[in-house]
Amino acid sequence: MKALVLFSGGVDSTTCLAMAIRDFGKENVISLSIFYGQKHEKEIEAAGKISSYYGIQSLTLDLTNVFALSNCSLLSHSSQDIPKQSYLEQLKGTNGNPVSTYVPFRNGLFLSSAASVALSKDCDYIYYGAHQDDAAGNAYPDCSAAFAAGMEKAIYEGSGQKLKLMAPFISLNKTQIIAKGLELSVPYELTWSCYEGLKTPCGKCGTCIDRQKAFENNHTTDPAQKERNEMNEQFNL
Repeated sequence: MKALVLFSGGVDSTTCLAMAIRDFGKENVISLSIFYGQKHEKEIEAAGKISSYYGIQSLTLDLTNVFALSNCSLLSHSSQDIPKQSYLEQLKGTNGNPVSTYVPFRNGLFLSSAASVALSKDCDYIYYGAHQDDAAGNAYPDCSAAFAAGMEKAIYEGSGQKLKLMAPFISLNKTQIIAKGLELSVPYELTWSCYEGLKTPCGKCGTCIDRQKAFENNHTTDPAQKERNEMNEQFNL
């Protein structure tokens, strides 16, 4: 049995990757990272480092052109700045719509592409790290349980009942995901979650805020926060 992991190089997908390697063995796991025109390549670089750390085959796709018409604030051509607020604060001003960092139907496209690659690589499972926090308040509707269930059925039927979609964190929050990752000794120091492409994570965007809080809830320090603090001390910031 083989698994393909949709892999961003962040906390959630890296924990997914570690679970797949535990369950199938590294020789039967492939990571798939996708560039979609985001403002930096830090997460793609992180994905490569982590794949090398685990000694697994890694693949990449470039789907930039699909999002050329979107003004999502994550994209390099966007006129919007990335919000420096928690998702909860952002959602207060969206009138029930997704936040500005929602890339339109990104996970639908990613999972469809992953299904095609997985079939070509004779895989049996696709792992996808969406979790409860992402869909809370409709921040990212393509991370909801309903969306995952719909895509699971579509991929299973569309693959001739060959592929199964696994979303092991769909009912968990980031704190619970990191707790599982710590048990698996996930190399979180190699991951990248920040929406900015600075030398160290900004600590102010929605994903940085969620990540830092999740590590704090597990009574440990986020390696990204530690690195940021060390750099601030070095330059007396």
